[in-house]
Order: sequence, then structure tokens, then C-alpha cells
Amino acid sequence: GGTVFDTAPSYGASEEVAGRLARELGITNKLFWATKVNVAPRGGGRADPGAARAQIEESFRRFGTRTIDLIQVHNLGDVPVQLGILKELKSSKRVRYIGVTSTSKDQYGELERVMRSEPLDFIGVDYALDNRSVEETILPLALERKIAVMVYVPFGRTRLFQRVGDRPLPPWAADFDAASWAQFFLKYVLGHPAVTVVTPATSNAAHMADNLAGGRGRLPDEGARRRM
Repeated sequence: GGTVFDTAPSYGASEEVAGRLARELGITNKLFWATKVNVAPRGGGRADPGAARAQIEESFRRFGTRTIDLIQVHNLGDVPVQLGILKELKSSKRVRYIGVTSTSKDQYGELERVMRSEPLDFIGVDYALDNRSVEETILPLALERKIAVMVYVPFGRTRLFQRVGDRPLPPWAADFDAASWAQFFLKYVLGHPAVTVVTPATSNAAHMADNLAGGRGRLPDEGARRRM
């Protein structure tokens, strides 16, 4: 039931492998393809527009699509140059949605500024049960500005699993159809009204199936989220 595939040129062979497997399975046009752009800055700290465009064209080639659903500026890398390119691609209908990402609290101030000043469709941020800083200003602003939110590292990388250890899941997790700790953690994030999609990374097929189940069934209400 998963439909969103989020990657980036900096994630090793991820784009290439995902694109090839989707073609082999005949599902390329059934997926929502999301990737990022962020080239190393030239002298003066500005990104090379030619290199950014080349990186984006390589993503098109790897995915094997004429349109990419979402491209975001990775880690707020030279937003004026790189988001400017994405605006052009959206205008020409090669890219459906554009945005910016940050998984660093130190960048939240800049992220908020860009959210207020640019016509963003999406932001990508880190958000987890033990990492709730975005609840203060970023998520409310996304609701206000009608910006979709893609969540990264919803398990706090691996911190949350380390914290619960071998403790059993509380019985009341069944009230919102969580049958594992992974689903518990994912449903907390999905339960926030600003969140559009969550992207838990894994290279383990059993973990992926478990994660996908976190997107099914009921979600916790605000009272349950406070208890969580």
C-alpha cells in the first residue's frame, strides 16, 4: 500500500536502484517520486546552477519518469539559487511540487523564514516522539501556510527503540491500532494534523511491512498523543 518513495542523490545508489526496481515491477507511474537537490557551493558559498541542473536531470534519468512529483532543496542548501531552479521546473510542469528540507534545529529559524517568504508546497523535517521541537512553530506555520509536511527520522534514528528496549507495548496502544513499537512511534507522528507523510528508512523487508502497517487503521487523538 505504500506509494511514496523519498530519496536523494546523496543517498548512495538509492535513486538508481529504486528507479530500476520500479520499472521491473511496472509500477513507475504508480509511485509518488520525491527527491532532493543540493550541490556543493562554489567560491563565495553559492551553488553552481549548472551543477544543480545536472544533478536534477540525473534524477529524472534514474527514475525513468518525465515528471518528478516532488523535489526539495536538501538541508536549505543555497535556497535562492536551487529553489529558483525548482520554481522554473514547476512552471514548465516537469516537477509537480517543490520544497525545502532541514533536519537540524539550528536551521529552524531559516526554515521558518523561507516558509513565510517562498511559495513552498512541501517541507521536510525531523520529528519523533522524543524530538518534538517542530511542534512549537514549524508545524503550526505549515498548517497556516497550507504547506505539506514530510517527516524524516520518526524513530529518532534508533533512539526510541533503544529507550523502550524489550518492554511490552502498553495495552491501550490497541485503541489506535498500534501492534508494535514501530507503529506506535509512527502513529504519534501521523496523528499531528500538519503531517502529510512519514518516511521511515529501512533496508529490512520485515521492518518495512511493519512500518507500512503504521499507516493503517486508527490514529491517536490529542489525548492519546499526550499519553504517548
